[in-house]
Amino acid sequence: MARFTRLQVAAKMAEQGMVPLFYNADVELCKSIVKACYDGGARLLEFTNRGDYAHEVFRELNKYCESELPEMILGVGSVTDAGAASLYLQIGANFVVTPVLREDIAIVCNRKKVLWSPGCGTLTEICRAEELGCEIVKLFPGGTYGASFVKAIKGPQPWTSVMPTGGVSPTKENLSEWFAAGVTCVGMGSKLITKDIVANKDFQTLKTSVKKALALIEKLRS
Repeated sequence: MARFTRLQVAAKMAEQGMVPLFYNADVELCKSIVKACYDGGARLLEFTNRGDYAHEVFRELNKYCESELPEMILGVGSVTDAGAASLYLQIGANFVVTPVLREDIAIVCNRKKVLWSPGCGTLTEICRAEELGCEIVKLFPGGTYGASFVKAIKGPQPWTSVMPTGGVSPTKENLSEWFAAGVTCVGMGSKLITKDIVANKDFQTLKTSVKKALALIEKLRS
């Protein structure tokens, strides 16, 4: 069962402005990564379903968050079918992010009132996602569409909340473009939780990077 409601998750995504995301098969390493993000100020994070037995890693990571990082809202990404979504909901996923729009996943998540964020690439897909109850639409791959796409769709649909993922980096130049265009939040993976950080287990640098990115987003919004 999810520990946080759909509305709590949507509010935290909007408040935080950034969703860190990553995958690793090492449970202990994952705990350290999540702890570093938490210490840097993040209270919401996406673990991506990208490897064999990823759900087993997620289960242990979610238990760790519940006991040691109680404010951390842990969700799952890269979910491609309803079966996988159901599995992750059973082990406590607080939100589900998908690379594509799939109505079967919407049904599974809506049934348990869990936030789901589908990857969309056209205004038609975005409209359909919202008709299916989506609170925050994932624009994917974000770097392909760019901030100008977000600005264009916000014209006819100012109520649409967008989270670009892919092509987002924690630099002033990049984030300025996205937030000026009107995004609600951004998904950030390897540009934030870099290969070097993971390889060197440099969790202090990760903590600092998360803190700086969150501060920059807050400044850009103000």
